[in-house]
Amino acid sequence: MASPPVFVGIDVSKAQLDIALRPEGGFRVPHTEAGIGQLIDRLRRVGPALIVLEATGGLELPLTGGLAAAGLPVVVVNPRQIRDFAKASGQLAKTDALDAQLLAHFAAAMRPTPRPLPDEQAQALAALLARRRQLVEMLVAEKNRLAGARPAIRKSLQAHIAWLAHEVAQTETDLTQAIRQSPVWREKEEVLRSTPGVGPVLCTTLLANLPELGTLSRKQIAALVGVAPLNRDSGTLRGKRTVWGGRAQVRTALYMGTLVATRFNPVIKAFYQRLCTAGKAKKVALTACMRKLLTILNAMLKHRTPWHPEMAQHG
Repeated sequence: MASPPVFVGIDVSKAQLDIALRPEGGFRVPHTEAGIGQLIDRLRRVGPALIVLEATGGLELPLTGGLAAAGLPVVVVNPRQIRDFAKASGQLAKTDALDAQLLAHFAAAMRPTPRPLPDEQAQALAALLARRRQLVEMLVAEKNRLAGARPAIRKSLQAHIAWLAHEVAQTETDLTQAIRQSPVWREKEEVLRSTPGVGPVLCTTLLANLPELGTLSRKQIAALVGVAPLNRDSGTLRGKRTVWGGRAQVRTALYMGTLVATRFNPVIKAFYQRLCTAGKAKKVALTACMRKLLTILNAMLKHRTPWHPEMAQHG
């Protein structure tokens, strides 16, 4: 008889990695380069059907990269999905070992599809993008403080604002250079930037934080970003369809790009005006435009075709 498929859950912490194998088994290794190498060797011998781990703010990146490079089927899932799965399965206790078992159970029950993860350059790009976001937030905060600051501290605030503005500009230069260093990304950037409404921030965000763009269907990419309306029905009750979940960083950048597109992109502008004329609330119409713009960009990258209004009409 053929042996049953093995599903692996890995709980990632700063000091150690807890690994659970389903249907049975488990072990622990230190979260070091040597420990990751030992883990990869053991999993290669097992030949798992799927490996699942949570996104943990970047701690999982070296491990994920190592597993992917070794050709092992790995998926990084949203922690919210695991919390909801734990509630549904009635698991209330929480330890690192139990979390690893829960991840293995999730892998066996839900079987999420492995998706292409960003390579080393994409991870560096994502780090630069996160740093730019941090700098912009600090810059806005300092400018707000300056508005009501007393004369004794105004000079200090102005100096810090000037330094932050310089750092933001430098980070944006680094982002541009990181994209230009990759021929593949340069092609993707040229395709994306040909679209009215897609500026450097949205383009960089899509390249760094949405590597699946151009590889999924329009429904899958909309659900992944969190702009697909979800039903809220129960029995005879028909709830209001809303969007939620997904990748917040991508959605935020997409929102700003869509605002511009409703003014300067002829296809999105006409679509937005048609929805408003039909009586849709402006926020609902804008969300629909976000989904349409994302669908168009997904099709453009899939076919490596730059912006063309006639083609975009069918997006």
